[in-house]
Amino acid sequence: MANESGTVGWFRLFQLGQHYMKTWPMEKRLAPVFAENRVIRATRFGIRVMPPLAVFTLCWQIALGGQPGPVVATALFACSLPLQGLWWLGKRSVTPLPPTLLNWFHTVREKLQQAGQAVAPVEGKPDYQALAEVLKRAFSQPDNTFLDDI
Repeated sequence: MANESGTVGWFRLFQLGQHYMKTWPMEKRLAPVFAENRVIRATRFGIRVMPPLAVFTLCWQIALGGQPGPVVATALFACSLPLQGLWWLGKRSVTPLPPTLLNWFHTVREKLQQAGQAVAPVEGKPDYQALAEVLKRAFSQPDNTFLDDI
C-alpha cells in the first residue's frame, strides 16, 4: 500500500478513495461527526455530472467561437472536481485515527464481538478505512441499537 517512505502514490490514492467511498456507511447518525457523508455525496454527484458538463461547455464555447484556452481550462477544472473528492477520500482512508476516535473504534469492535460477530484482529494502528469497515459491519446488523449508547 505505502512505499518505503510511508507515502502512497496519487493513482493509488484514487483507488483507495473509491474503495473508501464504497465502504463508508452513509448513515444520518454519522453525518454531524464525519465529513465523509458530504464529501462522498459531492464526489458521486461530480462523477455523474461533471464529465457531461465539461463536454457541453467545450462544445458550446467552440460553437460560439470562444477562445480555446479558457474553454479547455474550464473543462479540465470541471473534470478535476470529482478527482479532488477521490483524492481527499484516499488520503483520509490511510490517515491513522486520532485518540478520541481510536477509543470509539475499539468500543464499537467490542460491542460487535459481544453481539456474536467475528471481528478480524487489528493490524497496526487503525486508520479511517478500518473504522469504515467496522461501522459498515455494525450498521448492517439487524439489531444495531447498541450504537445508540456509544
